[in-house]
Amino acid sequence: MTLSDAVTHLSPERWAEANRLLVRKALAEFTHERLLTPESLGYDRYSVRSDDGATEYRFTARRLRLDHWQVFAESISRHRDGAELPLSAMEFLIELKTSLGLSDAILPVYLEEISSTLSSTCYKLAKTPVSAASLALDGSFQEIETGMTEGHPCFVANNGRLGFGVHEYLSYAPETGSPIRLIWLAATQERAAFTAGVGLDHESHLRAELGEETLARFAATLTDQGLDPDDYLLIPVHPWQWWNKLSVTFAAEVAQRHLVLLGEGDDQYLAQQSIRTFFNASHPERHYVKTALSVINMGFMRGLSASYMEATPAINDWLAQLIENDEVLKATGLTIIRERAAVGYRHLEYEAATDRYSPYRKMLAALWRESPVPSLADGERLATMASLLHVDADGRSFAAALVERSGLTPAEWLRPYLRSYLTPLLHSFYAYDLVYMPHGENVILVLGEDGTVQRAIFKDIAEEIAVMDPDAVLPPGVDRIRVEVPDDQKLLSIFTDVFDCFFRFLAANLVTEGVLDEDTFWQAVADCVRDYQESAPQLADKLRQYDMFAPEFTLSCLNRLQLRNNEQMVDLADPAGALQLIGTLPNPIA
Repeated sequence: MTLSDAVTHLSPERWAEANRLLVRKALAEFTHERLLTPESLGYDRYSVRSDDGATEYRFTARRLRLDHWQVFAESISRHRDGAELPLSAMEFLIELKTSLGLSDAILPVYLEEISSTLSSTCYKLAKTPVSAASLALDGSFQEIETGMTEGHPCFVANNGRLGFGVHEYLSYAPETGSPIRLIWLAATQERAAFTAGVGLDHESHLRAELGEETLARFAATLTDQGLDPDDYLLIPVHPWQWWNKLSVTFAAEVAQRHLVLLGEGDDQYLAQQSIRTFFNASHPERHYVKTALSVINMGFMRGLSASYMEATPAINDWLAQLIENDEVLKATGLTIIRERAAVGYRHLEYEAATDRYSPYRKMLAALWRESPVPSLADGERLATMASLLHVDADGRSFAAALVERSGLTPAEWLRPYLRSYLTPLLHSFYAYDLVYMPHGENVILVLGEDGTVQRAIFKDIAEEIAVMDPDAVLPPGVDRIRVEVPDDQKLLSIFTDVFDCFFRFLAANLVTEGVLDEDTFWQAVADCVRDYQESAPQLADKLRQYDMFAPEFTLSCLNRLQLRNNEQMVDLADPAGALQLIGTLPNPIA
């Protein structure tokens, strides 16, 4: 690749389009979070003024349930001193920094994330467009994964990836679809730990993942240096992490042979939407690999904690057993792809110098997550649930294309989807005080040949699930998932994570495309909730206590967290305490 090849996606036309799309999202989401208060100009026209009142943004928007602002990108114009100006997302943020609560310290770093997000949008705009209809017809799991264009629906700066150069972006960003090989290190057992789920050990696991030939090659690399392979554990590493962090920040470990570079593995992997998780493209039945990646993306350094990894397989085994033993969950078809094994490396000097939440403790760890591919029956295929929010270059949504392909009415199509996705969340909450982080990227849908949802697969278990019952009996190691949450915030695990951060956008896309009206969508959700309630008379008291049909619920704001601190959005020791709660939203199923 030449120097100029790396930036061919950055053209004036694409930059202008990317800025228009991002200003559209900023107007919509910052208004939803009550950071901006548009003034009505009549006939669905609105105006937002800069902090000094000198610049005005005019736009057309349709207001939907959950105070969703469907802003139309082509309608936005920017005015100052009687002249119309081009749209610039970065200038928009500077003009409104006081309204948005952006401190002088955070603003430039946030602008860098915005610039990176705009650049990735330009790359996506430069790709040959694939229609939602063709993805719905026969798009493969990974074609759908790499075809996503939006990223997280709520966050405005959602493709920051601070730390990637443009050549690294082109190699490692999921939307580029570039296959990579993982780098493997041998780590001395004095400083590394491997844990696995029931029935799995280090040797058999690696033999299945790497094959005899690669393992023999790695062993020879050690013995050629006079080292004993039995003294070491193997750790897969993101190439970026090796070149940019470990080879420099962990130089002492390499020099002293606590860490030994073994080279690349043979299998090719594809980055997933979560950016540090890889799907095995050479052997799709093998595990996903999740790696530590010390880049800042959407409010966090995306490292992996070695100490956190230790209990990961046990937590996954516990949840898999719970689902297996619960008739309601089994009846919905719910499964999880377990994080079956984990390995972490402890750098003793950085540990001595930092607290347990420091990014210096999260530079070298990995986990292996089951692949969903072997679980498929004939005619079934996979799609990340995030794809339901995907809209193609012509404004057609993937969800609408699936509805059309099915031949069902929208309400009929929604029924099995909601039973597969929402019913397990309701039952886990009411029966076990168990909550997930069930956003689109953490759920995989199994689709039938006709485009209907057959069942759901939940993932990202150990880092994301929580049990909100302080008295729950949990096995040793698993008890770290116990959290204390105030009673009045417990249902936000569904109202915020599902209703506000997913269904709000799915409904808006389907309504805007004319597939259904709002009442039809939310009636389907209400029916699903009511069906569950009627099936669980033994939980009547709890269903009353935590009322899914309450008139309103608290608005929990995600962008406010990132605008306040875009490098450590939430204190992991007290996630509930970090929430930005601003007023209430009318419950669309009340």
